[in-house]
Amino acid sequence: MAKAASSKRGTDPDATAAPPPVSDLRPNRERPPEPQRHQASRDELLEYYRQMLLIRRFEERAGQLYGLGLIGGFCHLYIGQEAVAVGLQSAMEPGKDSVITGYRDHGHMLAYGIDPRVIMAELTGRAAGISKGKGGSMHMFSVEHRFYGGHGIVGAQVSLGTGLAFKHKYAGDGGVCLAYFGDGAANQGQVYESFNMAELWKLPIIYVIENNQYAMGTSVNRSSAEDQLYRRGESFRINGLQVDGMDVLAVRGAATTALEWVRAGKGPILLELKTYRYRGHSMSDPAKYRSRDEVQAVREKSDPIEAVKRELAAAGVAEDQLKKIDGEIKRIVTEAADFAEQMPEPEASELHTDVLVETY
Repeated sequence: MAKAASSKRGTDPDATAAPPPVSDLRPNRERPPEPQRHQASRDELLEYYRQMLLIRRFEERAGQLYGLGLIGGFCHLYIGQEAVAVGLQSAMEPGKDSVITGYRDHGHMLAYGIDPRVIMAELTGRAAGISKGKGGSMHMFSVEHRFYGGHGIVGAQVSLGTGLAFKHKYAGDGGVCLAYFGDGAANQGQVYESFNMAELWKLPIIYVIENNQYAMGTSVNRSSAEDQLYRRGESFRINGLQVDGMDVLAVRGAATTALEWVRAGKGPILLELKTYRYRGHSMSDPAKYRSRDEVQAVREKSDPIEAVKRELAAAGVAEDQLKKIDGEIKRIVTEAADFAEQMPEPEASELHTDVLVETY
């Protein structure tokens, strides 16, 4: 016959009592206010329209050059997602804040005000490119603009961005890091290691999940047990907000809320931007995992550029003025493509530069 358990343990109230719930052990957590849609002036709206249109036309031209064989390797276009980069980066302080992203990076660089010519030259592997023709589509940098890539390894930029945020805090320079990643990268382990570190040290970083609905060719609903990605920081006590990433004014409003939170020393915040890419994951992706009707429905109902055109029309901006902007953008993109095609390729000796930094 089995022996009864020790009577001492059985009568010890501390040993048998259920542990208190976590909510009783920690104070109620402060949450950021609900973001308000940005009330843009007419001039601001025109600038958002111009920037988004520049990204759209630039990416369309990049797609054409890829088809002609002037761009090699991988090439990930930003068509459809323009409101995310423009809305967020319009709120950042150039020269003070830092930005890092993944391989779909052309749009971010354009929204950050970097010369379209050196971006196109980089895409075509020319010496005049912003990374001297050695980075290509996925690996562009501009330390001058505090733009730190452009990274081909899925999710790698999240850890690097956390390091940039640590630098901002260590230096006391008041800067904030904006670290973009996608819904596919949201399932990478290094993302959560970074979350833990950022919250422990209250680092000044905004984690931005560009949820374009498809991690390469797999929908977020099929690849993520928790598909409400703004909740992904909850285990680390990082607040999250879900934002309409097809509405540049909603994005701009969320950026204001996030920056106020982080600059107040309250630690990281996570923004999930619900957006959509019109093209395949890369130029080699035929996107057969979704229907043409699905893509067309998004274009007709939610296109970010068309939405701003309607806002401008309501504000009294004439169609002729928008056509003038469109003509200007086409000229800029044509000049960028012509510049890239005319520039020489890097010298063979360039292979040995920028590989090692020696410190003394």
